[in-house]
Amino acid sequence: MQTDKSIKELFHNRHGFLATMHKKETAISPILQKELGIEIIIPNEFNTDAFGTFTNEVERDGDQLHAARRKIEKGMAQTGLQIGISSEGSFGPHPMVPFLPFNRELVLFVDKALDLEITGFIANSKTNYKQAMIESFDEAYGFADSIGFPDHGVILKTTSSTTNSSEIIKGITDIEQLKTAINSLFRKSPKSLYIETDMRAMYNPTRMKNIELATLDLVNKIKTTCPNCSMPGYEVVKANKGLKCEYCSCPTDLILSHIYFCKKCEYKEEKMYPNGNKTADPSRCPLCNP
Repeated sequence: MQTDKSIKELFHNRHGFLATMHKKETAISPILQKELGIEIIIPNEFNTDAFGTFTNEVERDGDQLHAARRKIEKGMAQTGLQIGISSEGSFGPHPMVPFLPFNRELVLFVDKALDLEITGFIANSKTNYKQAMIESFDEAYGFADSIGFPDHGVILKTTSSTTNSSEIIKGITDIEQLKTAINSLFRKSPKSLYIETDMRAMYNPTRMKNIELATLDLVNKIKTTCPNCSMPGYEVVKANKGLKCEYCSCPTDLILSHIYFCKKCEYKEEKMYPNGNKTADPSRCPLCNP
């Protein structure tokens, strides 16, 4: 198994591109440069909006991973580099608590020379993703204040969904911009407007933090090497539940083992008790604490 030093030697002084137009390099580049030694460049005039927008002027083709792969394919064709990095986010209701917003961030790393594709990922409710209908400037400002304005930007629209007939103003980050945008759009839609958080990374420090966390997860996976072929990207692909109760030995919902898999050589390994506990507390047991 390779060490951090030998992993860094795989990438040291190599150049890679980051497919972004929304300043994601502020979160991603310093980590990759420090931890792996990759020199990151941003392709000129790279239009990531062509792969989908949060406001749906352009619908995303496929899921997050598919969109991230397409960005890298385009970047490799444009730059000729063999290392590409892209990021893709999604927002919606929490899978367990529907009234909470939820952010899933993916950072994809592709190295054609080493035939590697590794994905960093984070998912949590640390997001200010939000929308509302407003009928006055005071309501708009109240919404904006609730999501962290002016550090976080907002978007104004004449309709709740983006259609050919709707008008939209993005990247609003100060009170005068907000006033001007509201006055302009209320002339076109006098009764009400729609306001939402601008989820583009450069207008949303909260989202940028999650992109940073996904990048750290990516680096951790790159540094975890396969015990069989020593290549980066040896990662957990499945978590098996069933840790037994300390008192009655009944299986619980707690994690018993992790399955690791190497996409390079297809080596697979089960590692028991990944959380360090060989038994579960009876309070987590369906028999002892029904």
